[in-house]
Amino acid sequence: MSKMASFLPLIVGFGGYNAAGRSSGDLAYNRMVFDSLSNARQQETVRSLAALMQLDKNLPYDILKANVLNGSLVRKIGPDLFDVNHALSARKISEFGDSSANQYIMPKRDLPSPLPANWTAEPLDESGASFRVTVCQNDTLMVDTPSPMAVQSAGQLPTGFDPSSHYRSIHHPRGLQLTILGASDAVQSMGLDWSAVCDLVKPDQIGVYSSSVMSQLDGTGFGGMMQARVRGQRTSSKQLALGLNSMPADFVNAYVLGSVGSTASITGACASFLYNLQQASEDIKSGRRKVAVVGCAEAPILPEVIDGYAAMSALATDANLCALDGVSTPDYTRASRPFGENCGFTIAESSQYVVLMADDLALEMGAQIFGAVPGVYVNADGFKKSISAPGAGNYITMAKAVGLAQTLLGKNAVQHGSFIQAHGSSTPQNRVTESKIFDTVAKGFDISNWSVSAVKAYLGHSLGPASGDQMAATLGVFSQGIIPGIKTISGIADDVYADRLAIHCADEQKDQRDLKVAFLNSKGFGGNNATATVFSPTVAKQFLVSKHGKAAVTLYESKLSTTTEHAATYLDKANKGQLDPLYHFGKNMIDEHDIALSESQMKIPGYKHAISLDIDEGYSDLFTP
Repeated sequence: MSKMASFLPLIVGFGGYNAAGRSSGDLAYNRMVFDSLSNARQQETVRSLAALMQLDKNLPYDILKANVLNGSLVRKIGPDLFDVNHALSARKISEFGDSSANQYIMPKRDLPSPLPANWTAEPLDESGASFRVTVCQNDTLMVDTPSPMAVQSAGQLPTGFDPSSHYRSIHHPRGLQLTILGASDAVQSMGLDWSAVCDLVKPDQIGVYSSSVMSQLDGTGFGGMMQARVRGQRTSSKQLALGLNSMPADFVNAYVLGSVGSTASITGACASFLYNLQQASEDIKSGRRKVAVVGCAEAPILPEVIDGYAAMSALATDANLCALDGVSTPDYTRASRPFGENCGFTIAESSQYVVLMADDLALEMGAQIFGAVPGVYVNADGFKKSISAPGAGNYITMAKAVGLAQTLLGKNAVQHGSFIQAHGSSTPQNRVTESKIFDTVAKGFDISNWSVSAVKAYLGHSLGPASGDQMAATLGVFSQGIIPGIKTISGIADDVYADRLAIHCADEQKDQRDLKVAFLNSKGFGGNNATATVFSPTVAKQFLVSKHGKAAVTLYESKLSTTTEHAATYLDKANKGQLDPLYHFGKNMIDEHDIALSESQMKIPGYKHAISLDIDEGYSDLFTP
């Protein structure tokens, strides 16, 4: 048996934005379980989302409610992004006119240089301002032909919510705008001042772990750079740099936290959030890091990305949705149907972050505890015939995650106090293969009636941050005890392995005190499988008592009230639409001339504690100086 880890990674803050709204304060979670909320909490949810969506707060409540419900979750792609009925495209025309010659009048500024081989150009007058161009043979033209998209549904941010309007976001791709807002939401949700956190740890004990799968593909990132030459446009100096899929981590370091600590951008297709979470939790368990900001941001609702996934037959097209329901107009709100009769996944945008803290530091600071991450498991599939097909790796990750929970908490906690946040992508293949994995693991651990939730039914598939969406929903379940049902399906498909599973079409109400552990499962293209074991706040606090004693926990609780008050102040402002993201552009920059270095330590200006240089990496007993 392996040696016990020194520190438990506690979740002390979480935040972000997706199709259901803002994650902190359980706002997005409340939108997903809206029908199960009390009238008072429904009204709080509507008014908070209305503020985020820039709706007139003086409108009658019924009108606000209708706009909020219709303008959130999976739905038809709205004009905030692009016109799905007139998406920009081009058609190549290789033959036009007669074959002898075609003439055009063209201003000098539009003349290509050099001229194509089959062109001649003569000035019309002495000024040379205009030319008569003669094309001596058939040529090829590219003609703009706006056309409707075959896929018109997505998990788009709530209508009217513009991330770029909340800070000085000039030239930032949408994914990086979401990074700034999502990471800021998570950090501010802690109720702790970030500078106070930094004063208690060494600069290199802070880590940021963040990435995007598809990079930034809109016009201000790679998309604009790759299209510039063929569209006759100029590449900007920012498109390449800002397009990198490591930029979410870079932006958090440079503009949100000002961190000089560890940084990583790990991508594993749709399991990327859990890949980053694994690295962060391992670093905290080992003692290398005391604090970690972990997450992913993705803004892939673009015609080109949709075309790419549609070409793989991976997306739910309008035609296939209509065929499923026997109708002529699709129900866009039910495009994503995990474990039901479905035809493909629904693409989405999201930004999700959590703040992890070592248990001793969380106790010292009086941090809120939303949950804990004792383990995240990642395994590949082995030899494959199709790179996109599922395989054996997810059996390993899921079994190890459940095994960890049973070892630490006992059989009863797993059999009666656990639930699954499924990958639930809404493809016919996924509903069979993932349910088979759950069924196999359930048999192995003698679990019956295992609750399964799949939040992609509400949010769509946000790729890199998808498990971050699962995490935010899980923390809501721990807080309120409502496991979101899969309301977009009328029943479970016949080929789903559901004998030991409880897959409900309506929300499932539990006593949150009975919920001990959740398993977040993710399956990615290429064999990128990951499963996280997440403990409830109740379990985490029991651990604190066992490790630190009742007296230390009592002292911690005396500090907690101040933290929760500060967090409530932030949430109150955010619920009114005052997001005030952390964005420090060009502020408090480090003067490298002031770095103080000795044999034993390095002192960085602006940081209270020095970085130790007495490093042995555990090898000191094996080497002789």
